Order: sequence, then C-alpha cells, then structure tokens
Amino acid sequence: MGNEPTFKASPEFKEDAHFSSFNQYKNVYEYSIADKDRFWSGEARELYWFNLWKEVKQGKAFSSKWFVGGKTNISYNCLDRHLLTEKRNKAAIIWESESGESRILTYQLLFTQVCKFANVLKNIGVKKGDYVIIYMGVIPEAVIAMLACSRIGAIHSVVYSDLSSNALAERINSISCKYLVTQDYILRKGFQVNLKSKVQLVLENSATIEKVIVFNRSRESELKPIHEKEVIWQHEVSKVPDECEAVPLLSQHPLFSMFTNGPKGDLINILHLTGGYMVQTYLTSKWIFDLKGNDIIWSVSDISWISAHSYSIYGPLLNGVTTFLYEGVPIYPEPDKYWQQVSKYRINILYLNPTTIRALSKLGNEWVFKHDISSLRLLGIKGETIKPETWLWYYENVGKQKCPVVDTWIQTETGTAIISPLPGASELKPASTGCPFPGVEIDIVNLNGNPVKEGEGGYLIIKDSWPSMFSVEKEEKAEANLNCWKQFKGNYFTGDAAVRERCGFIKILGRVDDVIKAAGNRVGGSEIEKVIMSHASVKDAAVVKRIDEIFENAVVAFVTLNNTEGTPLLKEELRNFVVEKIGSLAKPDELIFLDDMPKLEDGKIDRSILREKAKEGLKELSGEEAEHQKILETLRENYQKIYLD
Repeated sequence: MGNEPTFKASPEFKEDAHFSSFNQYKNVYEYSIADKDRFWSGEARELYWFNLWKEVKQGKAFSSKWFVGGKTNISYNCLDRHLLTEKRNKAAIIWESESGESRILTYQLLFTQVCKFANVLKNIGVKKGDYVIIYMGVIPEAVIAMLACSRIGAIHSVVYSDLSSNALAERINSISCKYLVTQDYILRKGFQVNLKSKVQLVLENSATIEKVIVFNRSRESELKPIHEKEVIWQHEVSKVPDECEAVPLLSQHPLFSMFTNGPKGDLINILHLTGGYMVQTYLTSKWIFDLKGNDIIWSVSDISWISAHSYSIYGPLLNGVTTFLYEGVPIYPEPDKYWQQVSKYRINILYLNPTTIRALSKLGNEWVFKHDISSLRLLGIKGETIKPETWLWYYENVGKQKCPVVDTWIQTETGTAIISPLPGASELKPASTGCPFPGVEIDIVNLNGNPVKEGEGGYLIIKDSWPSMFSVEKEEKAEANLNCWKQFKGNYFTGDAAVRERCGFIKILGRVDDVIKAAGNRVGGSEIEKVIMSHASVKDAAVVKRIDEIFENAVVAFVTLNNTEGTPLLKEELRNFVVEKIGSLAKPDELIFLDDMPKLEDGKIDRSILREKAKEGLKELSGEEAEHQKILETLRENYQKIYLD
C-alpha cells in the first residue's frame, strides 16, 4: 500500500461498531458477491414494503431491474415507519442559517409538513410520474418538497441554486417540466441572493411551466405573487389537511432525476429508481457511517448534490437518525463557523469534500482548537481525491486521532458511495479510498478490459449492476447514448482511473474524460466549450483541467478568436458569459488566448499540449503523488485517443 502510515479505529470504537474486523468485512463481502440475491433481499427486509418483490434482480448490466414486483414508498420509510416508535418526538432535521436563524423538526412535525405539502402539490395538479423541479437553497422546505414528491410518486429534480436562469430553463425544457418549487432568496456571505428574479426570467422563456410554488422568507405582508403562475407556499399549506397517504410505488418507479453532461456538452437526464436506491442508501448510510440511534450527521453539501440526497436526507432519515443542515459557507462570518456548529449541536459525524478540508486547514489550527468538538466520533470525505497531508490534518486536528476517517467514492450515476473503508473493519490509509462496498463488484482494468495487477493503474469499472444504479428515460436507452456501458465488455465505466493496492484497497486518481471535478462540483468541459464557442468573438475553444492547491482541479479555457483582439476586457467578458449561461460553478479560473489551436493529424485538438500549457509555472509534484499523476496522464491520453473526439 506504499510508504504512508496506516491507522485503525480504536478498541472503544470497534467494540460498538457494525464491523469490528477486516475478516468480518471480507466474509460479508464474499458472501454478498457469491449470493447477491440473498444478501440484498436480507437487507431490503429491514424496510417496509407494501408488497414484497418477486425477483431481487432481473437481467444484467444496464438492463438490470432490482426488487421486481415489489411496492414501497421512500417517504413512508423515512417518516411513517418511525412514528410508532420512540423516534416520533426525536429531531429529524436540525437546521441553522448563517444569519443565526434555526429550526428543529421532529419526525412527527416533518411528517405533518410533508403531508401538507404533498396535498398542495396534488391541489395544483401534480400527479404520479410528473416532474417537479426544486430550485432552492439548503433550507428544510427543500427537504419537505423532496419527501412530498416521493410520497405521491412525483419525480423531483433538484437544481443547484447557483445555476443561471439559462441553465435552469434548459433543464426545465429538456424534461418538459410543468411544476417548479422555489424560494424568494437564499443567504450567502451576508447577501440575499434573489432566486425569484431568475425564475421570472425563466417564466418569460418557458412554455412548459404551469405553476410555481414560492416559499417566501419575507414578512407576511410581502407574501404576494407577482406572476399569474405563482402561488405562495405559506398560503397554500394553510388550506390543506395534514394527512396524506403514501402511494405504494413499484420498485422501478423513478424517485428523482439529476442532470449530467454528455460527450458533446449536451444535458443527459438520469433517474434513480425507488426500490433499489432506497435499499442501498439505507445500508450504505448505516455501515459506512456506522450509524447509531442517537447520532447527528452533518453531510456538508448543497441540497442538489447526490451526496446530499443520499447522506443529508434519505440515508439518515431511513435510519431514523438526526441530520444537520446549514445554510452558509465555512468561513462566514468567522473562519470557525463549522466548528461552532459542531460544538453547539454536539454533531457526531462530519462529512466534507476535500476542497473544504483544504481551505479550513489553510486557516490554521487555532480556529479548530477554539471549540469543543469532542462529540465527533467519525469523519467522512467525499467527492474528490485528497492529498495525504490534507487527510492527516483532518484526522489529527479535527478527529483528534480518535475518529476513523471514511474516504468515500460516489457518483451521480452510482447513487450511493460504493467504495469506502468500513470503520472498525478496514485499515485507514491517508488518501486511499478503501474497498468495494458489499454487494458491489469493482475492478480496475486496462483498455482491453483485463484486470491490472497490484500496484498498477487502470480504469475503474463496476461489474454487472448494483441496486442504486442510475437509469434513463425510455427513449434514451439506446446503447449509442450510453458509452459508459459499452466500452468495457458491458460493465459500467466510471470515467475514473485508479490504482489497485493491497488488501483490496483502491486509490482513485481522477477522471480520464473531460469531466472536471472542482470544489465538489462536477462540470463537463465540453459544456463550457459549447458555451464559449457560441460567443460571436470566438473561433475555437478547448477546456482542460489542472491541479489546484485548494480546489483540486482548476478550469482552464483556451480560446482562438475571429479577427478580434484578445484584450483583458474580452477575457473577463468570456468568463462572465459562461457564468450567465451556466452559473459561477463553471466559470473558467483562467482563460488563455491562442493564435492557433494545436491540432493532431486527424484535425482534432491536441489536448495534451494544452494540458502542458495549463501547468506552466506550477510547482512540480514529487514522490508517489508525481508517480500517480504520471499514471493518470498516461491512462487519460490512451483513453481519449480511442473514445473521445
């Protein structure tokens, strides 16, 4: 596993953990792969089903269906199931805003509010199978809206509130969505960011939206709709009863939708289905975070991310624990805001992305040490690769060398974390993600699809299928649109490169395609290129990523122009043009004008030259980090020669 130190959970942690030894994990994993049906069936029976399934798994690979014939409802399992137990009056959600405003919703109160809003949705015409886009910040009403949709069988699609009105309209139009839930403003660094104004622009350009529900944070006297399609959340919930039966839904019924980027910058709408997603989210939450009944978990995410869906909302509520939500950033109004929250609410599990950890470590240890964060018993990492020194800072200064660190690997497409240490069982190696989750077959292969040896790098694939796997709309199911299932003998290609380490450990290196993961966000380079190319001044554009000290990847755009001078003013205009069309998450960190774009013999852009240009002036990597970067670049070059235009 290299020369880095490894760590183990303390005997005290292991004593009460779901997994207490590596042999226990190994035995469970081998059983789960040898008899997947029996393994997943046993775990699924811990949840409530209106009708049990006839088959646990039907078909193979992308054609797989899970818990076929079963009927359930994830809202029922998150809420109703707990109301006849001692959890009824337990906190389901604790929420605080950067302004100091806070609320606590018990399971009973959350149930009531979800039922009322489900009735509101039905009153405005929402039916089973309808899409509902939720364009909100991190507030309890966003969770209420999601659970209300799942209660009546509507498909929710949560759109990141930082996306522009153009990006929102594109998503609405792509699924012909008729219903939108939003709020008047969100708080960010002391400013009120107006969401309603962006929605107004959408309403002017979208023929599909029929109703908009606005949660208004303003004073009661200001609760007035300003568009004929608008209704006010507070007004509507006051008119409806507080009971709404959960609709029994087939396992294959879509639960929620998310958008990812296709190879040409086009949006792809992917779906996660009720039964399989529910079971795997429940189990991964319980085992990876070693959840106990009195835990408070804080998965720091925007409400739109898959990690928030699975580990801020559905996973914790399925397990009957308390989830903490915070509206704000880690350094506002003071650099110790996160540690204040951990201390104030006695949070037990903290799940951060590496960008946030790197930023917090740069602020110095004194901000951490100001607060009593001894309630923490487990730390999590998600979303990106992490450097060993950043991992160690987190383990030593935040976890006080007593909290196991679970470094998880999750994608929008996977739905849940499927590579992770299991605390109490696995050795913990800085910057090495861990082992496959039980019931999921992972492999690392070369371009021919053959497994690589220990110590070698290759392409990370998932064999066959898994319960929380994504699906797509029926008309999009042609294999031609799903290269991720075609490239490696019918197995799912994740887009990531990885190194096989001893004891089954997997070291994630990064993406080999044009997807850029920066600051926890996932952006398609081709989507940014498409926007820049639409500007009248631009002749050609190419976007690459480079290593960044804080954000992991920085977005670098190379541009050639149409008989126009490449001035600093035009540079900023193009960067802001991307913000206008997509949102600030896609804004290039650097934009470089070129006289000519480097081309290969076949006329394609030579991105290897651009990646070298992007790295000019950066500090050279050394040791294992440099070796892994070299492996990644080789794998990326080889992959892109074959599969990318």
